[in-house]
Amino acid sequence: MPNISPPRTPAEWEAYYHLRYAVLRQPWGQPEGSERAEDDAHPTTTHALLLGPDGQALGVGRLHPSADQQGQVRFMAVHPQAQGQGVGRQVLEYLEAAARQQGLTEIVLHARQLAVPFYERLGYAVVAPSHTLFGTVPHFLMRKDL
Repeated sequence: MPNISPPRTPAEWEAYYHLRYAVLRQPWGQPEGSERAEDDAHPTTTHALLLGPDGQALGVGRLHPSADQQGQVRFMAVHPQAQGQGVGRQVLEYLEAAARQQGLTEIVLHARQLAVPFYERLGYAVVAPSHTLFGTVPHFLMRKDL
């Protein structure tokens, strides 16, 4: 099984952000840099990176404590050629384990409509419709008790 860890080297950070951009922003014509968030560097933020043997990012995700014993998962992305192979599940399970280690008891996230079935299979439930990103990508607030 591939190893998941936070990005450590400049090359790993580049691969991490490149995948976030290529999957989550570029298809909607968003500028480079829009895949980054101000709280990415916060000490309580957990980043997950699954690299392929060639050093290419296959999956990424991020966890940030958002409220009392609650964490939020954001920026989940899987390389198109790695989709359907368990990469997203592995990244999410890594983030859930990190949340438990931090004493968090619940995870929330805003899932794109097409990703809702993925999260439902992993125990998340839709709470309510959320926002529409870029005017065309509906999201749903989802949660899971840990």
